[in-house]
Amino acid sequence: MTLPGVDRAGRALAAMEEAGLDCLIVADLVNPGDTSREAQADVTWLTGFTGSSAVCLLAPDRRLLFTDSRYTERAAREVAAADSGFEVVTVKGRLVGEPTSQITGRTGFDPNWTSVAIRERMDEFVPQGAELVPVQGLISRLRRRKDSGEIERIAAAARLADQILRDVITDGVTGRSERQIALDIENRMRQGGATGPSFDTIVAAGPNAALPHHEPGDRVIAPGDVVLIDMGALLDGYCSDCTRTYVAGEPDGKLAEVYAIVLEAQLAALSKVAPGVPGKEVDAVAREIIAEAGYGDHFGHGLGHGVGIEIHESPGLSPRSDDILDSGDVVTVEPGIYLPGEFGVRIEDLVVLGDPLLNLSSIPKELTSI
Repeated sequence: MTLPGVDRAGRALAAMEEAGLDCLIVADLVNPGDTSREAQADVTWLTGFTGSSAVCLLAPDRRLLFTDSRYTERAAREVAAADSGFEVVTVKGRLVGEPTSQITGRTGFDPNWTSVAIRERMDEFVPQGAELVPVQGLISRLRRRKDSGEIERIAAAARLADQILRDVITDGVTGRSERQIALDIENRMRQGGATGPSFDTIVAAGPNAALPHHEPGDRVIAPGDVVLIDMGALLDGYCSDCTRTYVAGEPDGKLAEVYAIVLEAQLAALSKVAPGVPGKEVDAVAREIIAEAGYGDHFGHGLGHGVGIEIHESPGLSPRSDDILDSGDVVTVEPGIYLPGEFGVRIEDLVVLGDPLLNLSSIPKELTSI
């Protein structure tokens, strides 16, 4: 949610002026009314409203949040709490019609969040003298750079998740199923004040740890199993993300070797993370270490991603990323090696770019027997 006193609309207006826009429509117009947080993250960041049905219209002389009667009271309360300066307007008909009918001049909309059908419907409401202009990612680019309040919320989510992971490991996981452990983690998050997990918790044991996005199942943790846990909390509107890999008992030589390679790659990549560095270069540092050790074909995903209101935001750290890291970015650094039918190792920290780099992940990274 928007933090009180932070004029994000002012930042957006400055970006609009630079882009030659008179107005801006902000909404998810691919799946209007979608209840997922991702669909309305730009609206939430801009206004403070966390509901699923909303369209923003922003101009130098207007800050309007259109919603339907289900959300009027909630929207008014959340917008006031955020002090974002938006006026809440209740729409009785189609949600997109009224805001479009009020645009003036060159009005930007994000084509990533606008379906073809909705775009055609918007044309029916465009006033004379106004035009709709596709402008990709204007708000999401602003969301990249986190202010101090956002960083503290992400840090609080990380602290909560880290403590829960410590407690779960201390209480013991051997003899419990992956699903039982994942549910335990998520229940503890809610008891600790979180809305819930920031993504579906991953608990992967034995050969399942070789599946980067394994869904926890009925496999019971047995002595000798590698146990990979990837988890994050959604607290006060912001996400965290951390992965640690353990072993139930004493590690064999191959596991110790692979773990050491992943840890070396992760530490080397962390040392490269800094403002002005391309995301693909940070990825390359970790990827080269893993490749030189003979495991290049077993690290298939990108090194990391941005985290904020969404669990996956810009910037990206991958071979395909065009992003340049900047102060205020919050990113994960998570190399891994995955050996099908055997085990997988991933080590992930959540860091804030600045001077110095701030690591929000407090769980030790040496290979730990549990």
